Amino acid sequence: MNFVLAAGGTGGHMIPAHALAAELRSRNHGVLLITDERGARFPGLFDGVPVRILPAGRLSGGAITWLKALGAVVRGRGEAKRLYRDHPPDAVVGFGGYPAFPALLAASALNIPTVLHEQNAVMGRVNRLLAGDAAAIGTAYEQVDRLRPKYRRKTVLIGNPVREEIARLGELPFPAFDEYAPLKILVTGGSQGATVLSAVVPEGLGMLEPSLRRRLQVVQQCRPDDIDRVRAIYAELGIPAELMTYIEDMPAKIADAHLIIGRAGASTVAELSAAGRPAILIPFAAATDDHQTANARELVNAGGARAIAQANFTPEVLARQIEALAMDPIALNNAAARALSVGRPHAARDLADLVERIGDGVAPVAVGTALTPRVTANAPGGAMPA
Repeated sequence: MNFVLAAGGTGGHMIPAHALAAELRSRNHGVLLITDERGARFPGLFDGVPVRILPAGRLSGGAITWLKALGAVVRGRGEAKRLYRDHPPDAVVGFGGYPAFPALLAASALNIPTVLHEQNAVMGRVNRLLAGDAAAIGTAYEQVDRLRPKYRRKTVLIGNPVREEIARLGELPFPAFDEYAPLKILVTGGSQGATVLSAVVPEGLGMLEPSLRRRLQVVQQCRPDDIDRVRAIYAELGIPAELMTYIEDMPAKIADAHLIIGRAGASTVAELSAAGRPAILIPFAAATDDHQTANARELVNAGGARAIAQANFTPEVLARQIEALAMDPIALNNAAARALSVGRPHAARDLADLVERIGDGVAPVAVGTALTPRVTANAPGGAMPA
């Protein structure tokens, strides 16, 4: 079978699309990625997968911006239709975001079945616009705000696909931690880092109880403009810290960490729960529909994370939350187990099963029902165009 994946813009869309592409290709299906300029620049993703960059506009702002965006969408839709006529896919899978919009519109116009994947706990604007035409909707959470009740019949609880290297971490023991072991903290703010973390975390770590502070080992992602200042603060505090602007080997850094401090983006939350790592999450206050606060909800309710609203994120608050988790090794180990309890490490597999069903013309199963893999999953598939 042949599938088109439509994703772009941010790592929150690109990483689950990459995980699905790897799973589909392992089943000998052909895969083509349609994305935008930003999506095509993400390092280390979609090796060996043919990529097409299509114009896409963001439908926001004033009238002139809207007109330009609509023009880009129309052009992208036309290019996608020509591609589909020359190389018809069995289904088109969209991961939300405006870069996916033209590819999905073109598929609906040509009666090609579409599958939407929603990574966040609040359904995004593009997926809301396209939900009516979709054959199936895969969700990352059991509770998804702004998903209309009439679409529940074609909605399947999948989880958010993560890279295989991350999924494997949940099968390994949590790094040994007791009252004498180093406390290894990973600080990450998404693909671009986060200035608020650079401003608050070093000072907060400096306020920890001395017995805990002396055991710290920190890995922190910083924006280029912040890195020298943050390095100087850690040096003054005597806290060993490895700083970088981009974390290339995220699976290795997560594997080594006892506690993660970061945003509550969809991919971050999915990776934490799949790997079984406790966290302190600071949802991005300006996220559309406050979806990061909703993303953190399941992990927090399970006891695998603590969330701090950005307005309340101060060094003092952070220090007290870290102490509540890490001063008692049993508490930190329990939080790791609770994070793992809500993980869905097989989301890529389950989404691939759903996509195959839709490509075969089979209706999706009900929400939360385990998907049954197709017996013919490893049948040879044709290659999509380069």
